[in-house]
Parts: sequence; C-alpha cells; structure tokens
Amino acid sequence: MTVEHWIAIGIAIALSMALVFALHWLLNHKLGKIWPMARYVVSRSAVTAYTAAAVVGANLALPSVGDVGWSTYQTIQHAMQILMIGTLTALGISLAYAATDMVLQRLSASNGDADRRARRLQTQVRLLRRVITSIIVVLAIAAILFTFDAVKALGAGLLASAGIIGIVAGVAAQSTLGNLFAGLQLAFSDALRIGDVVVVEGEWGRVEELSLVNVTIKIWDERRLVVPVANFTTTSFENWTKSGTNITAKVQLPLDWEVPIAELREEAGRLITSSDHWDGRSWSCQVVDISESGEVMVRVVATAADTGAQWNIACEIREHLITWLTTHYPESLPRKRTEFVGGEEDSSYASRFPTSAFRRSVAASALAHDDAGDARSGDPEEV
Repeated sequence: MTVEHWIAIGIAIALSMALVFALHWLLNHKLGKIWPMARYVVSRSAVTAYTAAAVVGANLALPSVGDVGWSTYQTIQHAMQILMIGTLTALGISLAYAATDMVLQRLSASNGDADRRARRLQTQVRLLRRVITSIIVVLAIAAILFTFDAVKALGAGLLASAGIIGIVAGVAAQSTLGNLFAGLQLAFSDALRIGDVVVVEGEWGRVEELSLVNVTIKIWDERRLVVPVANFTTTSFENWTKSGTNITAKVQLPLDWEVPIAELREEAGRLITSSDHWDGRSWSCQVVDISESGEVMVRVVATAADTGAQWNIACEIREHLITWLTTHYPESLPRKRTEFVGGEEDSSYASRFPTSAFRRSVAASALAHDDAGDARSGDPEEV
C-alpha cells in the first residue's frame, strides 16, 4: 500500500467520524427537544458509533486488488469483515440499551417503590434486554466464524447431523436452559420483581438484580446472596411485597400472670398511635397463650407502610414496653414458680432422709464451731 492509500483511508475515516459528530450534535441540540430518546442514543453510542464509523470509512477507502495483490487483499478484506460485524454488533447493543434506558427511567421517575406494576415492568424490560443482547452476541459470533472457509466447510457437515448435535447440546446445556426459562417464567408470571422484599434460605433482603442465570439479593447487612434462578421455581420462598408493600409488625412478650393487661394495652395503644412508623390502619394488644409455669404470652400487633417502618415500629414497641414494665410493674416480668406439694407419703428428700449423713455432718460442724467460740469467750452458758 502506498502513501496515497493511507491518506485516502485517513480522509474516509475522518469524514465518517465527522458525520457521526454532526449526527450527535443534531440529536442533542435539535431533536432532543422533540424526541426524548435522542439523549439516550447519544449517551450510549458515544464510543460505539465513532468506532463503527471509523471501520466503515476505512472499508470504503480500501485499495483495489490490483493495487495490493490478491493475497493481501483477501487478508485485509477478511479483517474488515470481522471488524464490521463486531462494531455494528456493539452499536446495535448500544441502541437497544438506549431504548430500554428511556423506558426504565420513565418507570423509576413516574412511579414509586409502592407501584407493583412499575417494578414488574422494570423487571421484564431488564430481562428482555439481556435476552436480546445475548441473541445479538450469539448471532454476531456465528457470523464471524462463518467468515472462515474452514468453518463454512464444517457447517455443511453439521447440517447433516443437526439432530444428533441438537440432542447433545440440549443435554449439555440443560442447566443453562433451565435457568433461562426459569428467569422468563419469574419475570412474566409476576412471581418476583426487582425491588421485592423476600426471605430466601433464612435471609431477609431485597431483590437487587434478576438475570438469566441467577438472582442477586441485597441482605439488610449489605451482603449479597446469589441464588440460581431455577431455585425460585422449584422451592418455596417468602415474598413480602407480592401484593403490596403494607405489612404488619408483631412483637411477643413473655410476661408473668400478674401483668395488668388493661394498663399494658392502654400504654401500647398510646405508643403506637403516636409513632411516625404506624400507617394508621390497625393495632392490637392481646394475650395469645398461657403456660403452666406462670407465664402469659402477650402479642402486640401494628400495621406499617413498608418493611422499613415495620422493623422500626417493632423495635420501638419492644424497647418502650420493656422500660415501662420494668419501671411501673416489675412484678410483671417473667419468672418461674415452683411449688412443693406434700401428701401422706411425702417423697421429698428431706422427709425420707431426715438425718442423712450430709445433714448430720453439717450440724456437727456447726455445733463444734459454736462450742469453740463459747470457750474462747469464757461464756459459761451452754448452748
């Protein structure tokens, strides 16, 4: 290749990139006011658009066969085909992300966390974006592979045994395909959404990410629990926000039988109704169980708007009532009662062994100690 060829390629690349720059300027300053998606397109394609433009410009300015020879021309042409497929694939993925970014932004901006429909749509859009991206990448890889002559020849043979290959591939990818279909099932059956509060494997957390392979749950202490998607379709789990964010806080207090229930109920009601974490729906204070050991189980229930308020009001009730009972009714604190009942044939140890060796030794030691003390003091009185 001569210097003129390189200059021509450089000019073609510069013109292509200038065209992209002009298009971005038009989208930002002119079409952005009437087409909301314009700024998302510019933001997402800032790199991929210029890269694709450079490859297209270089491809248009390539020298002919007579200028470089057939062997060199073939090598350059093959490399440009691979670059074209790669850059256009990246540009297509960027545009797909731009379109979905606009939808997700509108959903998050116009709907709060309490809107179940918005969170369901967010989950479905994110999952569809991943599916489309995966399909585009697989097709791009297949297109790149088929630019090689050896793969083309192999492809003709593979078509003849497509049935066998399909069975083998299906068995090998059974787990992956199971997770894929499980993810689609979760997203479109509305069983799980991004932002849902769930309890999985004994851990309480919020669904942070739902992908084709696994679900990432952000636990309350900032840890992340990664669970395969298929687990949510084969095992049961708790979804606290399936039908709404409203939830009930429950506090159970084991107390003594002497607890004044009326006063306790009045104090619990005063606390709950004045709390900022109560949503105003309902509350109750009831004795739900008794035990033979002298304990009653008092349960205080209060409704809350979401899981955060539920946790806070439960802690608030527990802390306040413990302090109140300790201060005003300490006899209400839990304690164990034990009663010794005698009969005609008392089976107690003291009754059956009134002069056991242990008791005799203790009594003798005490008597000897008292006698020694009297002798030292000179007291003539006998005990």
